[in-house]
Amino acid sequence: MSNDFLLKVEKAYKNRDLEALDALAIPSFRVINRKSDFRSVLMLSCNNIKHLSKIESLEADCIMLNLEDGVSVEDKPFALVLCAIFLSKLQECDKKLVVRVNALQEGGYEEINYLNQFMPDAIRVPKIENETEVKNALALLNDESELHLSIETALGWHNLSYLKIDKNVTTFYLGILDLFADMRFPQTLINRDNPTMLYILSHFLITAKSIGVKPVSFVYQEFKNLDEFSMWIALEKSMGYNAKGCISPKQVELVNQMFVDEEAQIQRARVIVKLFEMHQEEGITGFVDEEYGFIDEPIYKGALAILKKNKPKDMLC
Repeated sequence: MSNDFLLKVEKAYKNRDLEALDALAIPSFRVINRKSDFRSVLMLSCNNIKHLSKIESLEADCIMLNLEDGVSVEDKPFALVLCAIFLSKLQECDKKLVVRVNALQEGGYEEINYLNQFMPDAIRVPKIENETEVKNALALLNDESELHLSIETALGWHNLSYLKIDKNVTTFYLGILDLFADMRFPQTLINRDNPTMLYILSHFLITAKSIGVKPVSFVYQEFKNLDEFSMWIALEKSMGYNAKGCISPKQVELVNQMFVDEEAQIQRARVIVKLFEMHQEEGITGFVDEEYGFIDEPIYKGALAILKKNKPKDMLC
């Protein structure tokens, strides 16, 4: 995104000129990022232009473009259009771009309908409760985009194993604070030694895995307490999780460091190198693979570096 264009966006937003801002949101074709091996999911509020402008430089595997919590009612229309603008300017992105809309009955349906023309990689629906709501969201959603669901109500938890009604339903997020509030559990139960908390983590993980859905563990709100956050990641990794929500770059860094499967990383690097070299012979140095997402020369070089680093124990390379 050029500096001139960014200045126009900032000016329209500062002047609260929704019409001028909307004129900058031009629907365009996006290359959908279909990767499912993302580890870190970083929340970005869509009313923060400074943060949105840094998407490409962030270390997170997945960016959660947030229209719900943290965006005031007055700012939600502006956040929606800003989200669309940045999607349209990121036609190919090595990060998975997911938009968390508002609850379906609180503007979510309208937001999904509007965002279809900007082709987010996925839409995340909060407070999902039953199959009918999933079906309604899918009926509106662009066929190319995935549908991700937040499990954060008692009824949603009760229906957990029945919510994958379509291949495009790929990911569940554990919304622990809202879930506990809806079940009338005190927040003090959210600790690593509590058997109820351990049961919830285990049940969520096993149920999601059993129906072919990726489970993403909850966001830890005390973002400055990195020691405790690290212990949560270690616990979740030992259980079988490989992805977690984040609210700061430091949390992203820890998640990326700890949720590493070296064998899977090496195998992924092998495939990326092979795919890139095959395409390179045909004069193509940037393309999208259905499983591995967008692959270009920098990603190819990163894969080569991984193979070089592991060469002593990876004699096949």
